[in-house]
Amino acid sequence: MAFGTLIPAFTLVLAWVFALIGITAPGAVPDDTTWDSVMRWLLFLPGGCMFIASFVMHTVFAKKTAANIGWQTNGFQYEIGFASLGLGVAGILAGATVPAAWLPVAAAGAIFLVLAGANHVREMAKDRNFSAGNTTILLYDFGLPISYAIALFSVGAA
Repeated sequence: MAFGTLIPAFTLVLAWVFALIGITAPGAVPDDTTWDSVMRWLLFLPGGCMFIASFVMHTVFAKKTAANIGWQTNGFQYEIGFASLGLGVAGILAGATVPAAWLPVAAAGAIFLVLAGANHVREMAKDRNFSAGNTTILLYDFGLPISYAIALFSVGAA
């Protein structure tokens, strides 16, 4: 398994670690709580930077990324990349702004990821696609939405 397939999950863990050890998140304000920091880091790293990396992988490195997932390169893969770019930019901007921006951006990213994860599970069950990029991505596809839900509930935004 290539290390690259674990990078999305690594950014998720890193966001939690940074917040819990008290590293100031991008866009932090003096009265941020630990949970505010968790949410800012989640939006910035796995919800922002990782989605932008997904855009690059699904467009610039489309053939290699498709092969890693067990797909054939096609136009829909580019659309995944374009949607990822929008979600990534929104994540970075939301994390650096007011908490009112967090719920809508987290909801959009979570819906995208949970449905993508469900599709990966379907491909495993139906097509026996156990490629590294189709399986290990589930840590991110379900881990980030769960993390968003925990953090949003804890800051009182959900």
